[in-house]
Amino acid sequence: MSGEVHTACPYCGVGCGVLARLEGGKVHVRGDPEHPSNFGRLCSKGSALGETMALDGRLLFPEIKGQRASWDTALDLVAQRFTQAVRDHGPDSVGFYVSGQLLTEDYYVANKLLKGFIGTANIDTNSRLCMASSVAGHKRAFGEDIVPVSYEDLEQADLVVLVGSNLAWCHPVLHQRLLAAREKRGTKVVVIDPRRSASAEDADLHLAIRPGSDVLLFNGLLAHLAASGVTNPAYIAAHTTGFDAALALAQADAPDRSRVAKGCDVHPADLARFYAWFEQTPRTVTVYSQGVNQSAHGTDKVNAILNCHIVTGRIGREGAGPFSVTGQPNAMGGREVGGLANQLAAHMGFAAPELDRVSRFWNAPNLARTPGLKAVNLFEAARAGRLKALWIMGTNPAVSMPDAGRVREALGRCDFVVVSDVTRTDTTRHADVLLPAAAWGEKDGTVTNSERRISRQRAFVPLPGECRPDWAILSDVARRMGFAAAFPYRSRAEIFREHAALTAFENDGERLLDLGALSDLADADYEAMAPVQWPVRRGAQPGGRLLATRFAHPDGLARLVPVRQEGPARPVDGDYPIALNSGRLRDQWHTMTRTGLVPRLMSHAPEPVLDLARREAQGFGLETGDLVQVESAFGQALARLRVSDAQRPGEAFLPMHWSGLFAARAGAGAVSNPATDALSGQPELKHVPVRITQAPLRWVGLLLTRRDIRPTGLLHWSRAPVAGGWAYELAGAEPPKEGVLLARALLPPATRDALIDYADKRAGTWRAASLGPDGALAEALLVAPPGRLPDRAWLLSLLAAGGPLTPSDRRALLSGRAPVPMPDRGRIVCACMGVGLNEITNAVRNGVTTVEAIGAATKAGTNCGSCRSEIRELIHAQRSIAAE
Repeated sequence: MSGEVHTACPYCGVGCGVLARLEGGKVHVRGDPEHPSNFGRLCSKGSALGETMALDGRLLFPEIKGQRASWDTALDLVAQRFTQAVRDHGPDSVGFYVSGQLLTEDYYVANKLLKGFIGTANIDTNSRLCMASSVAGHKRAFGEDIVPVSYEDLEQADLVVLVGSNLAWCHPVLHQRLLAAREKRGTKVVVIDPRRSASAEDADLHLAIRPGSDVLLFNGLLAHLAASGVTNPAYIAAHTTGFDAALALAQADAPDRSRVAKGCDVHPADLARFYAWFEQTPRTVTVYSQGVNQSAHGTDKVNAILNCHIVTGRIGREGAGPFSVTGQPNAMGGREVGGLANQLAAHMGFAAPELDRVSRFWNAPNLARTPGLKAVNLFEAARAGRLKALWIMGTNPAVSMPDAGRVREALGRCDFVVVSDVTRTDTTRHADVLLPAAAWGEKDGTVTNSERRISRQRAFVPLPGECRPDWAILSDVARRMGFAAAFPYRSRAEIFREHAALTAFENDGERLLDLGALSDLADADYEAMAPVQWPVRRGAQPGGRLLATRFAHPDGLARLVPVRQEGPARPVDGDYPIALNSGRLRDQWHTMTRTGLVPRLMSHAPEPVLDLARREAQGFGLETGDLVQVESAFGQALARLRVSDAQRPGEAFLPMHWSGLFAARAGAGAVSNPATDALSGQPELKHVPVRITQAPLRWVGLLLTRRDIRPTGLLHWSRAPVAGGWAYELAGAEPPKEGVLLARALLPPATRDALIDYADKRAGTWRAASLGPDGALAEALLVAPPGRLPDRAWLLSLLAAGGPLTPSDRRALLSGRAPVPMPDRGRIVCACMGVGLNEITNAVRNGVTTVEAIGAATKAGTNCGSCRSEIRELIHAQRSIAAE
């Protein structure tokens, strides 16, 4: 179509290509059929990008202490306070906390400013929370942070093992490529995950291992491969070192399969099947993600996996290799430029030759000489008063960091906090200076996806208000701090060329990250740059598989790292008997600053829900729908309970996304453990001991309103966007009469005096509504004892209609009964096509009995496919009901 701009999706690390256009004041998106990452397919989140572009809630102007300020005033203050902190307390008294949402050019300028010219390595990123253990494991084994495979390897493998990766929900486009390959070539899929996730539903074998037992599982596999004669002695001798020590420890850790099966708590036959498939399948790809990384022993887990691929020579070859998939669109780009505190730049560290090289390239005599503070320690330094100035860019640590209450305390204690972002968050509340950054669709630069493919993210709408790109903001501050000569940038192309040149500077092949062929791109060529996989060396074809025979250690050999099974940082006990896991929902992203504004994305999971294993729910006397309190040694959260057979006994799952903008006290970060991996600094977010108790609930309520509000004084609330406004779920511990008063106080004073209301004392319910000047429904408020709220479909339809109510609608507001029965689609199952649970269930009842037939009848599951496992469950459930 004419007017379409080729850009890249801002969500997960798949790096999908997007075609976007602005037409009639609305943004329209579709998958780019020519992009090699997705070939035109988008997930539910990517498909809804156009619905996230409204300016409601956007930060449009700089602020100082909550008051609008000019850019000059704000940036002068930032430069003055950072300069003062460095002068009075030294360079290590300041720090940056950045994000995988930044473009590579933004990341490069931030890293160069702090490490090169301010002189501290205290810059870390929210990528520390998702892939730092993979970085550390790669560097130990390979000598450099290298992902050796490409997406096409998933389609050429005969066995794909997903370890701690719910690919179906977190990287759905990749998952659909995998399933298409399985349909074509019969690829076997193994899922290793304590939860029975959507990916497990699609697997040939699911190993629901005990949380944290990954090292034991893969040490057992290493010992099995050696005993079976599958290891490659010639390859090991020529290309590795450390085999004997790694194998000896694996054999001591896992002397036989029965020990492994017992330690991992899996059926011996299932374990034997997995080991046999791995043994017999040279074309094996192992995909690992947060379930491996987010652990106090995450680096060892990564190396346990890498060991098994290296000793069999299944690396750097077609359809074979270990594959770390990243969680953010530019986590890889951040790693390239050195956006982690323990990196310098361009895959170089703090060894003397590297310090000398980068110092000369940047002409930076004040270069930081040692690694800086990693994320958890960075905020602890702010809390302790050692960090005097902190700049946070494009992320929400007040919610997403572990022990989030302590992080908020740190932000409150820090002398000077700057936040650059696109919208208000729990973190922006703590900002002394708030800077409006460019958002997706407005900013322009490059990102690198999980397979090392660089894509252009292009602007296609003008910058609103006074928003500015992050690289430009940072460059202006650098110039104000006296570093003008090193930060002359007037375009993102200049920055990219410098970044590419640094990767190639004095690089004689020892560093695989090499973008030298892109270092002299003309501006026009940069603007037109097509997706390209690195390395992009001069005189060589770009991309390809890496690490087949030569590794990045000085001797060219891979390191086989001896690792030992260790337990979780904090085991469950009598006080905290449940192991809590946290992670993503299918249709949500981070703390929902974008996806939480889209009704169809919120409709699949409209309120915070805790999944708890059936055995524990019954033992605690809890049922689905109860409001429960989740308490750890670090904090508390509230959520609705869902009894789930997908959870192992003794385990629970709470989504990571809920922030103070969408719920009261529902954040997983508040209860999470800040214990970190000793090497990677990545927190243990997948195993937190908690206790779960029923909240003292005596009334519930529903508020439908056009207003954007934050309720206060309630035990619990959550909200979700709906057509025409917002739906607020309310709950309290007071008697229902007092609950009515608390709920009524949420209405504007003028509205309270003009309510259409009715109280049913026998049922203990109260309902009220108000109309706007146009005669349309403006507010609807229902209060009832738990489990007694009436059906809401009709009221939702009135709010969505937005027009004057009919006389019958007005009378029905008093009676509480719809004038005509309203069809209820039920909870949305397919967010892409807006298909509800009831629509799918009715189709099954009418004889539609396959996922493909459901797609033909309703269109559910025909786009990104991430709902197909749930559709399959609904089909099976209806068959079971029919058979009873």
